[in-house]
Amino acid sequence: MKKLINAPESVLADALGGVAAAHPGLKVDPENKVITRAGGTRAGKVALVSGGGSGHEPLHGGFVGTGMLDAACPGEVFTSPVPGQMLAAAQAVDGGAGVVFIVKNYTGDVLNFQMAAELAAEEGITVETVLVDDDVAVQDSTYTAGRRGTGATVFVEKIAGALAEQGADLAAVAEMAKRVNSSSRSFAVALTACTTPASGKPGFDLPEDEMEVGVGIHGEPGRRREKLATAKEIVATALAAILGDQPLDAGEETIVLVNGLGATPLIELYVVFNEVASVLAEKDVTIARSLVGNYVTSLDMAGVSITVCRADAEMLALWDAPVNTAALRWGA
Repeated sequence: MKKLINAPESVLADALGGVAAAHPGLKVDPENKVITRAGGTRAGKVALVSGGGSGHEPLHGGFVGTGMLDAACPGEVFTSPVPGQMLAAAQAVDGGAGVVFIVKNYTGDVLNFQMAAELAAEEGITVETVLVDDDVAVQDSTYTAGRRGTGATVFVEKIAGALAEQGADLAAVAEMAKRVNSSSRSFAVALTACTTPASGKPGFDLPEDEMEVGVGIHGEPGRRREKLATAKEIVATALAAILGDQPLDAGEETIVLVNGLGATPLIELYVVFNEVASVLAEKDVTIARSLVGNYVTSLDMAGVSITVCRADAEMLALWDAPVNTAALRWGA
């Protein structure tokens, strides 16, 4: 194993120290392992809190800032944060208007955020929980009951975050987050396994001429193993699964994320995006907005995930609203 670390057991603490040093707009609580906006949450604003195991950077800490999250709770690599972290985050960012927990559908995350919501209620903090479950590859997996939460998390955090920034109330922000999730579908393909610092070896064996079709972001098995295919063939497989689950009519508008899993060169992601654009153009479906790059990674896994969100005018306007985080920045 070759990694730029000091020791496997200190990776999260050392990374959080780097986040604090690199981004003065963020505040890092090293004791509770919570990342918040340096300026706090303004009074009367609904706060958004998310989190999960580390190893998926920039998710979630990279999306803390104006227009997105108010706080993120990173767990150890591929390990859910604990309820105490989540409660500390809610307490730190509650502006009196309530908190939305955005939770990817992994069993540990779901159970721990549920417990944190109950603890927050005892503290007088009103919490609404939104579950992200956009992955159409498999119904149940190693880490989940039901579909996994993956790339749509970025869409949920950006669009619901913009609505919260505009002053919407708790119910409206939570409802928008649910709308975005229900409008989004994802599918991923891995070319290599990832290696966690604690294990020191790849999470699964994948021959040089094979790929894992429908892989999860922790390396969970997908639908099947296949011989390595071209980008065109991979996109056809992914979009067949996505559009088979949520068909799109001619004339509809979408937001598309072509996401690297950590070790995929950007040039290859653009090759993939070109194929996605071609398929959707043939169906007369418009890509109104897009992201290409590493947004929800899996450490050093080579591969790609594709997320397609059916977007209405309100979602697109909120997508365009200003955002200023470590990983996403646009607008005034």
